[in-house]
Amino acid sequence: MGAPRFSPRERRPWRRRLLATLLGAGALAWALGFLVYAAALPDEVADPDRPTDAIVVLTGGSQRLETGLELLSRGAADQLFVSGVYRGVDVAELLRIAQQEPGRHECCIHIDYKAGDTIGNARETAAWMEGRGFVSLRLVTAAYHMPRSLMEFRTAMPDTVIVPHPVFPPNVKQSAWFRNPGTAALFAGEYTKYLLARVRIALEALIGAAKSRAEPEAAR
Repeated sequence: MGAPRFSPRERRPWRRRLLATLLGAGALAWALGFLVYAAALPDEVADPDRPTDAIVVLTGGSQRLETGLELLSRGAADQLFVSGVYRGVDVAELLRIAQQEPGRHECCIHIDYKAGDTIGNARETAAWMEGRGFVSLRLVTAAYHMPRSLMEFRTAMPDTVIVPHPVFPPNVKQSAWFRNPGTAALFAGEYTKYLLARVRIALEALIGAAKSRAEPEAAR
């Protein structure tokens, strides 16, 4: 006797159950990873006194620019690079926004208008650092944004020393995110972006390795 045959209608429940199982497993993996991500977010500046060639501020949240200017004023670095600034905003306007008076450090502040996301922040910063021969930077961004930022920056600048300097906006309830729907949604969105960035970087590395292997073979 041959194997029993099932009609397409009879096979559909199996397909649905398989799809439901895969989706459930994926959701569980995401949830567990998210809990690990949230628990591992920095809750302090681990290395506040280490000098670097530059301070890099990623715009897009409160306390970032103010922190970068404060670090510059106390000599944490000689240069400040602010990435992702809206076109038309100059250094004087940045200082006004941060409620800072123009001073002797105004000439040491540099602005990037090109970057529109974290990938762009990393690439534009890498070009700026390379142009000045800098080999170390202090990265200022929100604590919840730091894991993805570090990943992008280390990918763009593998030989650069990057010192994380997280800031903690008062509206982000990091220690009690599970009791705050707004913070929980913010963290969930950022964690998803972090996962997508990891996948993209891994694929880019695989494609780069494949091209490197193919070039010698093509030259034979």
